[in-house]
Amino acid sequence: MKIAVLGTGMVGRVLAAKLADVGHDVVVGTRDVDATLARTETGPMGHPPYAEWQAEHANIRLVPYAEAGAHGEIVVNATLGDGSVAALQAAGDLAGKVIVDVANPLDFSHGFPPTLSVCNTDSLGEQIQKAFPDARVVKTLNTVNANVMVEPSRVPGEHSVFVAGDDVAAKETVKDLLKDFGWSEASIVDLGDIRAARGTEMYLPLWLSMMGALGSTDFNIRVAWG
Repeated sequence: MKIAVLGTGMVGRVLAAKLADVGHDVVVGTRDVDATLARTETGPMGHPPYAEWQAEHANIRLVPYAEAGAHGEIVVNATLGDGSVAALQAAGDLAGKVIVDVANPLDFSHGFPPTLSVCNTDSLGEQIQKAFPDARVVKTLNTVNANVMVEPSRVPGEHSVFVAGDDVAAKETVKDLLKDFGWSEASIVDLGDIRAARGTEMYLPLWLSMMGALGSTDFNIRVAWG
């Protein structure tokens, strides 16, 4: 499939590389291609400048948001939560397309750990669906680290990944992508409509606490029921 990944940070890069590895036609979208390639500083998590990553992934083109939106049958939102709607708007007409929202509405204005800029009665996933009523938004993967997103075997045993969205067919498409990443059918928990994104996004404070307690990002939770 033709897939556009919006966002040039660590999450966008990891997802784009994996999607290309499993055979999809992938582009990465950015606001300004020249500015992105000109950056020489390392990222906040120590990842190298985008140009270095691009040199190792020549099969993945870096294009402006609008070109990425036109390319993708599926559009992956891997931008920072506070800029997600604007980035998707810059991607152009997304009517009918599946938007895979992996972002979280993190607010770093008071330092680390971040708080949530929206919660309880709304979510970033819902805001995106409202902004793009003719697109099909599916929230997923926002409860795990980027490397675990595409390599769930980094965490031993069975553990859970969630999907939420209003369109049943779109969720099936996303489930197929998750299986491409190595998630088993049993590990995928369908939480229902896009309002369930509130819960997965509000899990982030607990995720951050566990990261500090465990000293690792290679962890996840398992939903067990009888």
